[in-house]
Amino acid sequence: MRWFTPARLAAGGLFLLGAAAFVLWLLPDNGTDILLVDPAHPVDPIVSVPDDPRTPQPGPIYFVDVREREARLLERILPFLRPNGSSLVPAPPVSSSVEQQIGVQDMTQSQKVAAVVALNHLGYKVKATTGGVTIVLVEQSAPAAKILHTSDVIVAADGHKVSSVANLRAVLAKHRPGDVVRITFVRDGKRMTASIKTVADPQDPKRALVGVSARDNLTVKLPVKIKIDAGGVGGPSAGLAFALDIARELGRNVTHGHKIAATGEIALDGTVGPIGGVKQKTFGARAAGVDAFLVPAGENAREARRYADGLRIIPVKNFPQALRALATLR
Repeated sequence: MRWFTPARLAAGGLFLLGAAAFVLWLLPDNGTDILLVDPAHPVDPIVSVPDDPRTPQPGPIYFVDVREREARLLERILPFLRPNGSSLVPAPPVSSSVEQQIGVQDMTQSQKVAAVVALNHLGYKVKATTGGVTIVLVEQSAPAAKILHTSDVIVAADGHKVSSVANLRAVLAKHRPGDVVRITFVRDGKRMTASIKTVADPQDPKRALVGVSARDNLTVKLPVKIKIDAGGVGGPSAGLAFALDIARELGRNVTHGHKIAATGEIALDGTVGPIGGVKQKTFGARAAGVDAFLVPAGENAREARRYADGLRIIPVKNFPQALRALATLR
């Protein structure tokens, strides 16, 4: 009896090849994450104004987010194995738990700002005070790590007052990665200024960053009780969608019967700032079957159009412009 026939050798080879492929599939690609598409979510179930009896106007608003996990080795080697609409990005320099904690803080902050913007626009009197930008994390590989510490409060950049993260980003938008920016900050009551070399955003190599995660020192007193429960979703990019839905909950005809997705970090003055993961968010908006997708003007809107596949992309710079665009939407 022959044990090593050609057929058996071929079958054994195929088995070993399959086993090797399975092991490679399970192996993580350390240092690389993958951004995944998540269909857009309706805002209405998570935003409410308990003490207002008015029925919201028809036309739902959706927010979009991105799922992120560690990439597998085979996903990096063989692009066709990656899920549709996904992208590979460098892994963050912090643990996933720290990143999630920062994301939740950003989301909480965006909810406060969204409420202030919406209520101000509707004519309510809102008390909101800011006192600079507090650093919650410093990327240890960035030049900023030699100068800035967590809990430092940034109050100015290149001589411009910084009262919010949006202000800081506006100053950095004028720089290219590698440029030097003058940062004024307060530590233990002492005001200091230092020159800090910027670094590139891992998701957008043309975008300059200081290399810190920060949040606004924001205190808000609302005249109307607003409840937002986003669950475990993190990040500031749902700010515009929240502001639009709060206005809708308070009787404003925001969408005029359309099904609208929106993304963008919103500042206290109503400015809509850029966000990450635009490709995945555009795929997510398409998956939800919305009529139009509101996206921060500029590079975000240009990227969204590349993946729109017929979905109408509306670039917006601020909250009032977003309302006007929706009012004239055919």
